[in-house]
Amino acid sequence: MTAAGEDSAEAGTGTAAPLGRRAFMASAAVATVTGPLSAGAARAAAPPAGGAHLPSGLRSVAGLLRVPEAGRGADWLKEALQVAVALELATIPPYLCGWWSVGDRASQVARLIRRIIGDEMYHMGVVCNLLVAVGGRPRISDVALAYPGPLPGGVRDGVNVYLSGLTRPFVHDVMMAIEAPEEPLARGPRTSPSIGRFYDEVLGAFRALAPELSARGQLSEHIGSDVLEPVTDLDGVVRSIEIVKEQGEGTSSSPEDAFGDDHPAHYYAFGEIYHGRQLRRTDDGWQFTGAPVPFPDARPMARVPEGGWPAPAAGVQDVLDQFDTVYAKVLSTLEAAWADGDARTLRSAVRTMGGLESPALKLMETEIPGGPGTYGPQFRPPGGGR
Repeated sequence: MTAAGEDSAEAGTGTAAPLGRRAFMASAAVATVTGPLSAGAARAAAPPAGGAHLPSGLRSVAGLLRVPEAGRGADWLKEALQVAVALELATIPPYLCGWWSVGDRASQVARLIRRIIGDEMYHMGVVCNLLVAVGGRPRISDVALAYPGPLPGGVRDGVNVYLSGLTRPFVHDVMMAIEAPEEPLARGPRTSPSIGRFYDEVLGAFRALAPELSARGQLSEHIGSDVLEPVTDLDGVVRSIEIVKEQGEGTSSSPEDAFGDDHPAHYYAFGEIYHGRQLRRTDDGWQFTGAPVPFPDARPMARVPEGGWPAPAAGVQDVLDQFDTVYAKVLSTLEAAWADGDARTLRSAVRTMGGLESPALKLMETEIPGGPGTYGPQFRPPGGGR
């Protein structure tokens, strides 16, 4: 299983195989270089009370974490893992839009983003397996995010996840904002939990409950550069959650402690794209002062407005509908894969996902009348989303 469409895309570009990743938490100096997230495009209206962008019956992350540890039983764990499924799924469409918009797929930036998409697909597979392991069944179609909007569950309050072609503001205000670890962005009291803290609490519940884990219904598959495997014991749970955290925001240990290879965690990889320089150790700590990371030419996909593109021409609407029909099939097939415990169905979902790229590129190459920019996919979930 690979990132959507990467095999067909690379066949004609000569793109090298994905490089490794170096997961770490940079020192406080990184915070100084990165700076706080801008208040402009990254800010959205406060999410609705309860579980932001979650179907009824699921609480927000803050609501889940308000439950005393003694009250976090099997049902709490299943609910938390379902919220994690929604969180991981929410990252994939914006990252795909950024990747598809890059003209040169052999470029360093395109390869970085493609690797991260594969990681996010793996993360979603991990939490789906964990949910199945404790007797749950992943809901995927009805937790898909309608863009723009806050992250599911109310994590990273104030971050508005929108769809756009690759620009520096998009990298900073969406990509980096999603992956941001606690320390580098700590500028004062937080009103909402981070994704990393949420996963820490989920792991704590696993340790406290020590539930019996069933391999039945879990899936095994190559996803990106990782291998998804059934989790059958607490050690496997610990390793799975640590991988998800380290690949996303980095570790809390020294930046010199690599996670098996030599690429930065997602937050820092996006930071390299934003700053145009690789992260390097200096006498003053870790800084984005290394080798250049050229920002690539990208198709000028405009930011998708709330409610989708207004009054598109009939031909554009046909392509938008084609894309959303395929997207709905991807979601339902993924859900069926874990419902049936069938890796063949998972592979079918990935093949279907590859069919999203062609209509996406067609939209990205169609100018918006009066501009500026071009259209792009809306990723409208079945039922219009929440």
